[in-house]
Amino acid sequence: MSDRRAFLGSLTAGALTMRGALAHGQDAPAATPRAKRHLRFAVIGLNHAHINGQTDAVIGGGGELAWFYAVEPDLVRAFGQRYPAARLARSEQEILDDEGVRLVVSAAIAAERAPLGLRVMRHGKDYMADKPGITSLAQLAEVRRVQAETRRIYSICYSERLGNKATVKAGELVKAGAIGRVLQTVGLGPHRLNAPTRPEWFFDKARAGSILADIASHQLDQFLFFTGSTAAEVVAAQSGNLAHPQYPKLDDFGEVLVRGNGGTGYVRVDWFTPDGLPTWGDGRLTLLGTGGYIELRKYVDIAGRPGADHLFLVDGKETRRIDCADQELPYGRQLVDDVLDRTETAMPQAHCFLATELALLAQQKADEKPLR
Repeated sequence: MSDRRAFLGSLTAGALTMRGALAHGQDAPAATPRAKRHLRFAVIGLNHAHINGQTDAVIGGGGELAWFYAVEPDLVRAFGQRYPAARLARSEQEILDDEGVRLVVSAAIAAERAPLGLRVMRHGKDYMADKPGITSLAQLAEVRRVQAETRRIYSICYSERLGNKATVKAGELVKAGAIGRVLQTVGLGPHRLNAPTRPEWFFDKARAGSILADIASHQLDQFLFFTGSTAAEVVAAQSGNLAHPQYPKLDDFGEVLVRGNGGTGYVRVDWFTPDGLPTWGDGRLTLLGTGGYIELRKYVDIAGRPGADHLFLVDGKETRRIDCADQELPYGRQLVDDVLDRTETAMPQAHCFLATELALLAQQKADEKPLR
């Protein structure tokens, strides 16, 4: 029950920033929909607290949460308290049969997200999943096939980019040419394990997705986005369980080297964040450009400035820190617009699938000779 208590606490805690909500499922201020844009949506699957940020992002973008459904009574109770205007469906099918629902959002058990997405798309609705939105190459092939047939949106919420103000700001700076052409990304994704708070399925790669398919999908999404790569390959990858033999189905360390048609990237992810750090992980991103570089300390500036969203830019003239406190997070608004307008502004479909494919191929390569 400890994992349940921790998750329920994350659903009902006091208000924090939307950045935190999208990144790691914490509560955010009550979202206010935009005027003149209206979208009815539903939530199916509450197994990860990321669902809070996903839901609030859509509400903030103009969505109306009409329904929700899950099989766990305690998760249902907490979610219903947070969103009292939403109706609890009697079954998943009741939501799928509602023609007024345009979008389904999910943070179900990871391996169940793609099968749910297939059912959603076949019922003529768009879908937004927590990452990893797909946990095997077989799932990816089927999702690609059904998405092409139905022309529905299958969006994966890579929240370390979409839900982080500093990363969104970095995207604007790169687009404006602040550091020239991006040559390489270095993405570090350390996480605290918090084993007592984790559900049983988390420790099974078959259900949770492996460390590269799961965590590293964030960094691979950022690699594609910042280098502008539309094609890429995994040059090298390795992962393994280095220090947690009590969880034999868990990989606690992984790294990937990738090469794209717009640049190169290096990724390191792990479950070794020590308890002394005041947050869940010291996530960092470095963007090397032809005219300078940007470094992001996304969640903490160790022994430095308090808070999160630290962005440092070095160019030919100076070194400076850029304040990202007022940066908009546009993902929810863009996704609502995409559903209503049939566009691809929030998460282009090809990009979404390529980031996942790289993560899955990296894990496949790493599994050939696991680290020990």
